[in-house]
Amino acid sequence: MSNLKLGVDVVSAHNLLPKDGQGSSMDVTGGIDPFVEVKVGNYKGITKHFEKKQNPEWNQVFAFSRDRMQASILEVVIKDKSMVKDETVGIVRFDINEVPLRVPPDSPLAPQWYRLEGKKGDKVKGELMLAVWIGTQADEAFSDAWHSDAATPVDSSPATFAVLRSKVYHSPRLWYVRVNIVEAQDLVPTEKNRFPDVYVKAQIGHQVLKTKPCQARTLNAIWNEDLLFVAAEPFEDHLVLSVEDRVAPGKDEIIGRVIIPLNSVDKRADDRIIHSRWFNLEKPVAVDVDQLKKEKFSSRIHLRVCLDGGYHVLDESTHYSSDLRPTAKQLWRPPIGVLELGILNAVGLHPMKTRDGRGTSDTYCVAKYGHKWVRTRTLVDNLSPKYNEQYTWEVFDPATVLTVGVFDNSQLGEKGSNGNKDLKIGKVRIRISTLEAGRVYTHSYPLLVLHPTGVKKMGELHLAIRFTCISFVNMLYQYSRPLLPKMHYVRPFSVMQLDMLRHQAVNIVAARLGRAEPPLRKEVIEYMSDVDSHLWSMRKSKANFFRLMTVFSGLFAIGKWFGDICMWKNPITTVLVHVLFLMLACLPELILPTVFLYMFLIGVWNFRYRPRYPPHMNTKVSQAEAVHPDELDEEFDTFPTSKSPELVRMRYDRLRSVAGRIQTVIGDIATQGERFQALLSWRDPRATAIFITFCLIAAIVLFVTPFQVIAALAGFYAMRHPRFRYRLPAVPINFFRRLPARTDSML
Repeated sequence: MSNLKLGVDVVSAHNLLPKDGQGSSMDVTGGIDPFVEVKVGNYKGITKHFEKKQNPEWNQVFAFSRDRMQASILEVVIKDKSMVKDETVGIVRFDINEVPLRVPPDSPLAPQWYRLEGKKGDKVKGELMLAVWIGTQADEAFSDAWHSDAATPVDSSPATFAVLRSKVYHSPRLWYVRVNIVEAQDLVPTEKNRFPDVYVKAQIGHQVLKTKPCQARTLNAIWNEDLLFVAAEPFEDHLVLSVEDRVAPGKDEIIGRVIIPLNSVDKRADDRIIHSRWFNLEKPVAVDVDQLKKEKFSSRIHLRVCLDGGYHVLDESTHYSSDLRPTAKQLWRPPIGVLELGILNAVGLHPMKTRDGRGTSDTYCVAKYGHKWVRTRTLVDNLSPKYNEQYTWEVFDPATVLTVGVFDNSQLGEKGSNGNKDLKIGKVRIRISTLEAGRVYTHSYPLLVLHPTGVKKMGELHLAIRFTCISFVNMLYQYSRPLLPKMHYVRPFSVMQLDMLRHQAVNIVAARLGRAEPPLRKEVIEYMSDVDSHLWSMRKSKANFFRLMTVFSGLFAIGKWFGDICMWKNPITTVLVHVLFLMLACLPELILPTVFLYMFLIGVWNFRYRPRYPPHMNTKVSQAEAVHPDELDEEFDTFPTSKSPELVRMRYDRLRSVAGRIQTVIGDIATQGERFQALLSWRDPRATAIFITFCLIAAIVLFVTPFQVIAALAGFYAMRHPRFRYRLPAVPINFFRRLPARTDSML
C-alpha cells in the first residue's frame, strides 16, 4: 500500500518531574515547562510548551511519510523548556516495524498511557498518553496534522507549522448593495446667498461612489441615481452617505451625513419594489444646542437601499466562473453531482529560490471551485513533491471551471527580492462539462507561466479527477437554463459596472481569506481569479483573431469547395453535386432533414476522435510560442504605465496602426450595410428606380413560375462550366458596388 504515513497523537502527560525525573532543576520554583519532541531520524516535530504545568494536555497529531523515513525507531521525548538548555524529562521509544496499521473506516486507535524512561533506559516518574499507528492519506486525523514532508529538520517550530499546513477556506457570501438616491430636501448651505451645487458621496469600506452634481434653483435636489456596491457577510462596514456642496473648484463642504448599518437593510431575491425611506441628515460637526431647538426642520434625504440577492456576484473572470448561483440561498437548486479532486504530485518543478547553494522550491497547491478554496500543505525543499491530498465539491452547474494553481511559499526564511509574495508556478483549468460522469481522469498537466522573457514550462502537475452525477435529469435540465440568474437579464448591469464590481469583489475575498490562518495571500487569489484578463494585450488580441479565423475556417473551406465545384475541377464530383442539388430543388422538404442528418453523421464520426483528457493550457492557441519581447513587456506593464515616455509613444503609435486597420475594416462593413439601405432610400434615384423595377418584374415571374424551377435555374447558373464564365465581376455585384454610402459625409 502506497502513501503510508506514521501517525503519532500526543494527547497528554501527568506526574512530570524536571530533569530526568530526579526533582532537581535549574528552576528555583521546582516547576516544569513541558513540551514534546517527536523524532524519526532527521525529522522532528515539536508541540507547544506549557509553563509550570505537571499535567499538560497537547492533543496534537504528527504525520511522518514512510517513503522518506531513514530510521526504524520512533522517539517521543518530553523536555523541560529552559532559556539555557532544554532538559530531557523522559522518553518513549517505538519500533516502527511493530506499529499497527489502521485503514479507514476503521475506528481511530485509542491512546494509551506509556511509562517514561530516562536517557539510559531506566524508568522515571511520569506517564505520557499516546496513540501510534500507520495510516493512509485518507485518514481524517492527518488533515490538521504536522507533516514531516512539510517541514525541515532545522525548523519545525509551531510558528513555522502554521504557514505550512493544509487548510480549507470558504469565501464570504457576497451581496450587491443597490443604493437609489432619489432626492434631498431642506438643504442648508454654509453660504446663505447662493443655491447649493450638491452631490451625494456614498461609501462602504474602501468603496466610494458619487452622484452627478445637481445645480438646483431651490434648496431641494433631485438625482434618482443608482449606486452599486459589494458587501460580504458578516457585514462589518456601514453605508455612509454624505451630501456635499461644491463651494469652489476643489473645495467641497459637507452639508449632512447619514450612517445606515447594512444589517438593517432589506434583502430581496427578485425585482420587487423596495419601499423608500427618508433619513435625517446629521451635521458633521458639533452645533449649538440652542440653535437646534430653534430649528424645527432638519435636512433629509430620500433613499431606496436593498441587498440584491437575485444576482450572482461575479468575483472571477466570466470565462472561468466556478459558481453561477445567486446570492439568495432560497433560489439555489439541488446539486447535480459531486466533483472529487486528488492532488497527487508534481514533477520537474523549476527551482524558485536558492538554499544552501542549490536551487529548490517550497511548493503548495491551491484549488478553487465555488465558495470553497483548498490549500495543500507546503512541501519544503522538494522539486518533486508528493501531496496525495483529496478534496470534494458539490456541483450545481456543468458550465463551471475548477482551477488548480501551484505556488512557491515565500513566508519561510529571510525576505527575498520579491518581498514576501508567494510566487506562481502555474495553474490548470478544468471545465466540468468536459468530464464524463463516473470516469476517473488521471493525467499530468503542464504548468505554463508567461514571463516577461517568454512562456516557461515550470513542471507538471499530476491530478486525479472524477465527476459523479447525482441526477442525470437535473443535469440535462441545466443545459436549457440561462447561464446566470434571472436578475442579470431582468435588470442587467453595464460592462463598466460589472468590471468595477468584480474588482471590488476580488478585493473583499482577498481581504477576508488573507486574515485566515494560514492566510491565503492576495497575489494567490488574484492569480486564481484572473483579475488581469480584461487588460489590453497585443498577444491576446492576436490569439483572439486567430481563434475567430479558426471558427470561420469551416465556412472558408466550404466556400473553397464550392468554388472548385463551380470551376469543374473534379467533373465527377461536380455532376454528383448537380444531381443532389436538383433533387433538393425538386423536393425542398428534404433540405432540413438532409442538413440535420449530415450533422448527426459528422458528430458520430468525430466521436472516435474525442478528447481523452480535459484540455489544458495551449501555448499555440495563446500565441505565446513566438511572441515579440516588447509585446510581453507591454503586457506585464502596470496600469497606469510606468514606462518611459519614448517607449509609451512607440507603443501608442503601434496601437494606432493596428486600430487604423480595424477602423478600416469596420468602415468597410458599415459601407456594405449602407449600400443595402440605399437600394430603397432614393439616394441614387436611378439605382433605386432600376431596383424597384427589377423587384416588380421578379415578383411577377416568381408568382407564375414554380419555385423549384427558379431554384434549379439559379443553382445551375451558379455552378455553370468555366467556358460560360467571364473574368469580370457579375452584373449584380457591379450594380451593388455603385450604390452610394455615407462615406461621402465623413469628415
